[in-house]
Amino acid sequence: MALKRQASHAGSFYPLNKDELIKSIENSYLHKLGPGNLPKVGERKRQSIGYMVPHAGYIYSGPIAAHSYFNIAAEGKPKVFVIAGPNHTGLGENASIWKEGLWETPLGDVEIDSEISKLIVSYSKYFSFDEEAHLYEHSVEVQIPFLQQLFENVKIVPVVIKLQNEEVSLDLANALYKIITENGVDLIYIASSDMNHYEPYDVTYKKDEMALKKIEELDTNGLFKVLDEYNITMCGPGPVGALLYLGKKMNSKAQILKHATSGDITGEKDWVVGYAAAKVINT
Repeated sequence: MALKRQASHAGSFYPLNKDELIKSIENSYLHKLGPGNLPKVGERKRQSIGYMVPHAGYIYSGPIAAHSYFNIAAEGKPKVFVIAGPNHTGLGENASIWKEGLWETPLGDVEIDSEISKLIVSYSKYFSFDEEAHLYEHSVEVQIPFLQQLFENVKIVPVVIKLQNEEVSLDLANALYKIITENGVDLIYIASSDMNHYEPYDVTYKKDEMALKKIEELDTNGLFKVLDEYNITMCGPGPVGALLYLGKKMNSKAQILKHATSGDITGEKDWVVGYAAAKVINT
């Protein structure tokens, strides 16, 4: 019997009811801060290497996340989505891969691509198989319904990173680079991260823009430096750093698709969280 991870954040970060969940995702696309239209799924064409996507509750960051998934839809379905998020719970290993089995959401089960999960671990110095880090972590889980709403029979590899530094980011990027170039695997890498947390709107927006400039330049070292120097509380620099390293290795370029904050959604601007969507494009 296949190991199955239960949906631990259905009913909190996103709706538990299937129809309500689909409506919530559609509303994210149609929101004034979203793309403005529902996505159209195209035939597979490899235009991008990966995306940065926020991971708050759908009512807060869904419209910004929708910009990334709108672009993903147009490219068609790859063999696998490798989805990396930060570790908010403190549980599990420093760098964790879910090995095999199924992940459940209200839209059904998605299959873990065990072939790719095993390749990542085999090519990595830091990543190991570990379930504990994933059990209550939301940063990967909230991405899956967006993918299920677009594609049938989605395959994923969930990655959770507790030790977020440049060395671990580069290690993951190197593993993914080998999987793409040596094994010929058609994958899209999704880096799950929110931006600056719990400061006034103007402060957060300015801090976010400093970090996003480094992301646009594919500058992982610069990103970690600016986060440290200006106390920018971006929660997923590890996953995003891997995206930037991978983009650099593949001679790609980055594009910021959307930047906003929770204050743009709720109108409350004294205490906000920043959200951004970005794309790393083949050249």
